[in-house]
Amino acid sequence: MVQVSSSSSSGSSSPSPSASTASSASSTPSVSPVRLLVRAVVSAGACAALTALFAGAAAAGAGAPPPLRDEDRAGDHLTVTVRDAGDGRDGTYELSCHPAYGSHPDARGACTALDRNTRWGRDTFAPVPDGTVCTLQYGGPATARVTGVWAGRPVDALYTRGNGCEIARWRRLVPLLPDLG
Repeated sequence: MVQVSSSSSSGSSSPSPSASTASSASSTPSVSPVRLLVRAVVSAGACAALTALFAGAAAAGAGAPPPLRDEDRAGDHLTVTVRDAGDGRDGTYELSCHPAYGSHPDARGACTALDRNTRWGRDTFAPVPDGTVCTLQYGGPATARVTGVWAGRPVDALYTRGNGCEIARWRRLVPLLPDLG
């Protein structure tokens, strides 16, 4: 439950909203029913026109980026360095996608994970935003650094497992990063 404090504890009294509404209602001139009907029809017409405009633009795909083609992604190459993951998972791996190849132990799966998490206008490797509320759980000492180029953008991302948000961020990129459970 969230409690929001109000500023009514200052000791000053102000008129209630219903009292101010009643006094302002008596001072406003009355509007004829015909004018009210005209305003409603004009407002409804404007709303319908805007709705049709936006629906047509959405149906036509206006504003949507063109899909990435394999030839646009020819420069995708990442270096993944994993430390303190244990069980032979530590190391530095090279990965290229479209087609998948490199020294990564699961190049095809890693490229699939990257493609699944790549969205136009979003950073696939973005850190957990400041101020995010995360669970207090520790996922172990493993760290990973991913550098290179993905979707035409430079990448230099650090991954840890120090709280629930960081663990979830790590898991989104398994098997690019090792599955630590």
